[in-house]
Amino acid sequence: MKIVGEMDMQEVMAAYSKLAIPGAPHKLLADMTGSWSTKTKYWMEPDKPPMESAGTCEQKMLLDGRFLQQEYTGEMMDRPFNGIGITGYDSNTGKYVSTWMDNMSTAILYFEGTAEADSKTITQTALYDDPIKGPMVWRSVTKIVDKNTILFGLYGTGKSGKEDKMMEITYTRKR
Repeated sequence: MKIVGEMDMQEVMAAYSKLAIPGAPHKLLADMTGSWSTKTKYWMEPDKPPMESAGTCEQKMLLDGRFLQQEYTGEMMDRPFNGIGITGYDSNTGKYVSTWMDNMSTAILYFEGTAEADSKTITQTALYDDPIKGPMVWRSVTKIVDKNTILFGLYGTGKSGKEDKMMEITYTRKR
């Protein structure tokens, strides 16, 4: 193949067209579409019992099966909590990428990671400058238990270098 500056337009279009075709990772995301009930546990302090809440989640595929959109509604700290996430699989980098935004912040989080060999567990990380704790690395783990159950865990590592569990959500498909 010629170097980029010397590529003809057909070669360029063929390369981009190949990367645009949804594959098995996109099918994995599509399997998570639907209406879900959620049970959330979240820890404000690692050595204290978690707070708990219930919620709902609607998930649908966007752009011809390339991205999964999540709209979450529930409560956190006895307040209404709403969030929107977009997850995709970048066929060029071979990584799952996600964004998350919610009504408890003005930040847009960017997560990136990979799936385990069984393709049922996706682990991603994000950098977050927490207003109280300072810079942190967040690690999310999404495990597809079966077609009707998804487990999500969120962990944070701050200045101490110790990872703490921050949140756990169990998604159960509505029937």
